[in-house]
Amino acid sequence: MTTFPLLAVLLPAIAAAIALLLSRRPHPRTPAQEQPPRHTPTDRARLAAAEKTLGERANTRAAWIAILPTAASAVLALWLAWGPGFTFLDGGTPSEPVGRAYGTIVTGGVPISLVLQADDLSAILGVLVTLVALAVQVYSVGYLKDDPRYPSYSAFISLFTAAMLLVVYAGDLLVLYVGWEIMGLCSYLLIGHWWEDRGNSRAAVKAFLVTRLGDVGFLFGIFVLGTAAGSFRVADVLAKVPDMSAATLTTATMLLLCGVAGKSAQVPLHTWLPDAMAGPTPISALIHAATMVAAGIFIVARLFPAFLAARPTLDVLAVIAAIGMLGAALAAFAQDDLKRVLAYSTVSQLAYMAGGLAAGSDRAAIFHLVTHGAFKALLFLCAGAVIHHVGSNLMTQMGGLRRELPVTFVAMTVGFAALMGLPPASGFFSKDSVLAAMDNALAGGGLTDAAALLLYGCALATVAVTGAYATRAWLRTFFGPPRVVALPEPEPGTAHVVDVTEAPRTMLVPVMLLTVPALLLGFAVEPHVDLAVAAISVVLALLGAGVVYAVWRGDPLTDPARLLGPLRAPCEHAFYVDGLYAALFVRPIMALARLVVRTDDVVVDGAVRGSGRTARGLSGWLRLAQNGNVQLYVSGVLAGVLLIAVGAVMLT
Repeated sequence: MTTFPLLAVLLPAIAAAIALLLSRRPHPRTPAQEQPPRHTPTDRARLAAAEKTLGERANTRAAWIAILPTAASAVLALWLAWGPGFTFLDGGTPSEPVGRAYGTIVTGGVPISLVLQADDLSAILGVLVTLVALAVQVYSVGYLKDDPRYPSYSAFISLFTAAMLLVVYAGDLLVLYVGWEIMGLCSYLLIGHWWEDRGNSRAAVKAFLVTRLGDVGFLFGIFVLGTAAGSFRVADVLAKVPDMSAATLTTATMLLLCGVAGKSAQVPLHTWLPDAMAGPTPISALIHAATMVAAGIFIVARLFPAFLAARPTLDVLAVIAAIGMLGAALAAFAQDDLKRVLAYSTVSQLAYMAGGLAAGSDRAAIFHLVTHGAFKALLFLCAGAVIHHVGSNLMTQMGGLRRELPVTFVAMTVGFAALMGLPPASGFFSKDSVLAAMDNALAGGGLTDAAALLLYGCALATVAVTGAYATRAWLRTFFGPPRVVALPEPEPGTAHVVDVTEAPRTMLVPVMLLTVPALLLGFAVEPHVDLAVAAISVVLALLGAGVVYAVWRGDPLTDPARLLGPLRAPCEHAFYVDGLYAALFVRPIMALARLVVRTDDVVVDGAVRGSGRTARGLSGWLRLAQNGNVQLYVSGVLAGVLLIAVGAVMLT
């Protein structure tokens, strides 16, 4: 069992390497294919069919290469989580970590330990990562059935899974950082999967740059902790926390918070996540539920004793969480794109987890992270089924889909109930534990009074807004009159074909399986429900949902987002944060870049080109004296001798 963490990481990594190297291995060509191609319409159709068949075979091969190792990693993660009896979510006595060291890298300073291990925290996160990744891999088989780049897509998902598992199981901070950065690369490659569209490629670049900006501070935070502890091993760092000064801990945790804000899309580095919806919907489910955004919350929980000892950092985290959860919820309420609604919802829910950590409860935050991973993956995969059916992301082109997509309707209803925190869905129990932690912090925790009051007040307001935007999305997608979209006129002799069935089985099976944990995961641990806090939470969620339903019931053709009034435009544009960043950073940097390019072209290259032109001009003048006229040469020599003689006479 000590090698299980290593195997769990290696299996998807090896699958990624095999898929990238061998999934496009050409098949032997038949004698008929070796003949020169003919250009009749029948031959062209036959060749196109043959190419399609080869593409389908490559996609099928890539699917098996991706799915089987991920399934094996999931089995190992489940064994690690329940075999040793880890009890992180139950609050029991911590168990001994399971794993081993694979050597040490000598750096001339603090050594790097190659340690992979599973403990209470990492074991449960490993289950979340592998199961969601497996669901996404299976779902993608149907979602990207005819995509010519599916083999590379599935390989990058495998690499993404391996990188997140390396973050989860790493016992050394620098080993963890390797997986942290590989995830950034994979997010860039997967968000920009359809790179032909400039918007997709720009979204991928934006995600890469914003998260890298936060990672600069994250790396320096690791250096500060490792230097102060004399080791990068997580166990050694946590053991040395009581001996570190308050200034060291505050500096290190503030720097780490930069990376957390980047990866987990928290204010002010949250702007990349809504734009990341440009990628395929299964990738959105993977990023939002189990990998990138979960990594930031996991890091704070992994180094939680260090954060608890740095009280100013907790106050900053509380303020960031308060602003993020309410602001993102309001932005979600005003979006028309179904995936962007879920994206801003993720920002808001991650802020809940950050708020739970700031309030001093890592267990509540991780509990909500796990349940959120289940119901948010479910919501994104259901959204993918809806988009696959309708052919659009916009809710203005949806409506009345509950009869056409009954399975998706039931599953997405469960997901929205969990998102709103309605019993008995899993989100009810986890959100209640987070709100209870915030209530305790307000009563006298480690936060300052102002930070605790702001955090708890924004959390309660967010509960109501969450109920409102979840109900709005549910009603506009599945109820009301169906939106009939006019199809383009087909070619003569071709009939209109309209898909009025559910999604393929490979897409429906993961959806149905994820419905179970989204509904029942709250019962997996012993529930500790604070009745007063739970009652307030449910009442606020139902209040928000009831107001939206009343407005929608009055006129199903209008958007309930009109409740926002003059705030609708700012909320729809996410309070113009992107525009502010463009004015403060992007445009000045672009102007500076253009100035540098102009200076390089005019001054640097101009000097080089000018020296060349000067040399050519002077050579032209000198060339006039080299014309082959001997009499001119003799005259020049005599003139020179005469000048020398005259000068000698005058000087003497």
